[in-house]
Amino acid sequence: MQEIELANQVLNKFNEIVNTGRAYPFDKTKKIKIGVDLGTSSIVLVVLDNENQPVYGSFRYADVIRDGLVVDYIRSVDIVRTLKAEAEKVLGISLAKAAGAVPPGTIGKNKSVVKYVIESADMEVEDIVDEPTAASCLLKINNGAVVDVGGGTTGISTFINGEVQNVFDEPTGGTHMTLVLAGYNGISFEEAEKLKRKKCKEEENFLVIRPVVEKMADITQKALQSNGNKSNYPIYIVGGASNFSDFSDTFSNYLDRPVLKTAYPQFVTPIGIAMSCGKEVD
Repeated sequence: MQEIELANQVLNKFNEIVNTGRAYPFDKTKKIKIGVDLGTSSIVLVVLDNENQPVYGSFRYADVIRDGLVVDYIRSVDIVRTLKAEAEKVLGISLAKAAGAVPPGTIGKNKSVVKYVIESADMEVEDIVDEPTAASCLLKINNGAVVDVGGGTTGISTFINGEVQNVFDEPTGGTHMTLVLAGYNGISFEEAEKLKRKKCKEEENFLVIRPVVEKMADITQKALQSNGNKSNYPIYIVGGASNFSDFSDTFSNYLDRPVLKTAYPQFVTPIGIAMSCGKEVD
């Protein structure tokens, strides 16, 4: 689909930036857009130009979020500050404003804490959006559903005529995959997390965690049924926990409908956050 192809162009460019640590040339007289994604396994900072093209990006692995909630506030702030300082050094400008995101349905203090982390890193918060809806900004979805498989949760947003119809969130994600791998192999959570990221072990690991993926598909099925289950609408899978070759096929087989996944799905939501969709600052 054209939407996936266009998204992949942006994602490939962003991945190159992350791997090289270099910035793309941009017009410093025009507005830039900044996104901060506080994920369960990593924190990502994205800088886009005024045409939503990647200028700079970086991330840090971090264990500061659990099930979509910030559990180590000080460490979260320190990482965002570090990423911000590195970006400013490379770009030669100050990063003043940023957008953030939370799992669908996050309210009250749990939602506000993301805002406080960004503010404590010396940036004004422009937007706080839900993660699947942020992902839809890059994917430019008109009709369909975004399934954002994060570390702690699976978030789902459904769209009709470009408008959000429903958002759902269930506490099943990459962390649960890691727990299954740890139990199966008799190793610690930390060792299992490293094992999960080994590309050479992907096929073997996926056989073990497949039931978790099927549970995520079941969560998606129930969410779609509650929204009328438009079987002709596409499903888009994003999020770092979906970064297995067989992930989308497993989803598709379980749901008996096409499932689409981009390149580098772990960066779809962070880039969407930077695109500043939604106006939900409290």
